[in-house]
Amino acid sequence: MGHLPTLLTAFFYFDVCFAVWVLNAALAPFIGDELRLTHAQKGLMLSVPVFAGALLRFPLGVLSQYMGRKRAAQVEMGLIVAGLGLGWLVVDSFASVLVMGAILGVAGASFGVALALGAGAYPPRYKGLAMGIAGAGNSGAVLAMLFAPPLARAFGWQAVYGLAVAPIVLAMLLLHICAREPPDREEKRLRDYLKVLVERDVWVLNLVYMVSFGGYIGLTSFLPTLFRDQYGIAAESVGRYAAIIVVAASVLRVAGGWLADKLGGVRLLSALLATIAATMVAASAAPASPWTMVVVLLFAFAAMGASNGAVFQLVPLRFGGATAVAGSLVGEVGALAGGLLPATMGAGMEWSGTYALGFLLVVGLAIAGLAWLRLVARRWTSTWVGAGGRARDADRARDAAAAAEGSRRVEEVLRG
Repeated sequence: MGHLPTLLTAFFYFDVCFAVWVLNAALAPFIGDELRLTHAQKGLMLSVPVFAGALLRFPLGVLSQYMGRKRAAQVEMGLIVAGLGLGWLVVDSFASVLVMGAILGVAGASFGVALALGAGAYPPRYKGLAMGIAGAGNSGAVLAMLFAPPLARAFGWQAVYGLAVAPIVLAMLLLHICAREPPDREEKRLRDYLKVLVERDVWVLNLVYMVSFGGYIGLTSFLPTLFRDQYGIAAESVGRYAAIIVVAASVLRVAGGWLADKLGGVRLLSALLATIAATMVAASAAPASPWTMVVVLLFAFAAMGASNGAVFQLVPLRFGGATAVAGSLVGEVGALAGGLLPATMGAGMEWSGTYALGFLLVVGLAIAGLAWLRLVARRWTSTWVGAGGRARDADRARDAAAAAEGSRRVEEVLRG
């Protein structure tokens, strides 16, 4: 049942890729100061990697169904290594930083492949937990926030691109040695995979993920700039404030997947979306103390992280062997929404002197997601998912029977 080495290496692959994806966010105070960027330019700089990563997720997910998730991950990381080396050598202007952001977006495309690779060998009743563990690789943002600013202070921000090559190469090596391709891969024609684009259910999940992951990656990208520009925190210290907040989402993603297995993803998401809306309203009021903002965002990110886990408890239950494709589409649309946030916050500060507009955008999406989820909940629980959004009883019974059969065979072997 499952394959733990594959799950753990998928987590590490996603972890280091996520760290690379948000490098410009962690380095933003240094880049902004050296290149004398305006608020709007900072917002655009932070949006480009998010948009690029989002746009590449679905194509990489489709590619992985043809060449295998393990092989697709290796090809992707090879491209990332080449891009980081190029960034180390040539990035020195606002225009080249934007190009580098597009290159960093390749790392953001790892999402759907990592989750489908890590959880592919696990049965339905454990999908939420397995997806949560693989998806907790978004903790790579914590690594970037903690280590990139001090390294930039010591060696220069361009050198951090070169230093980031080492963990990517390590991930490639571990994936080659420890991971194996899961057995749930379906062989279909391209047009069959693309049918997911017109599935109504996937667009409901897309909207919810726009709130949870879009809010998470958009705000994560902007946190160092927020604490630098609004609260005057030193450039080398902003990562500590951001890391405290981001770690909550990473830890709660695993808990969200586990709770969704137990309580049901639909039931859990309803409560979490309401929490996200409330905390974003509080954040839009711009608390005077940076530590008050940390506490507010800590609750918001915890709810977002748990929501991410809950969404991806539902995806494999609905789409089965096409999880890599469906998951990549959900991840793509969610991240696209996240790309809007830094640009919206930067433009909002430029025009109105406040970051409130970005926070209120998340509030609006959360309310819309909650309403749409309520509309489809009855149909979902009468067709492809059980009460509250748990795996259906037939799936759970089949898993239990498989486990019992495995135990019986072990006993027979032991009796000789």
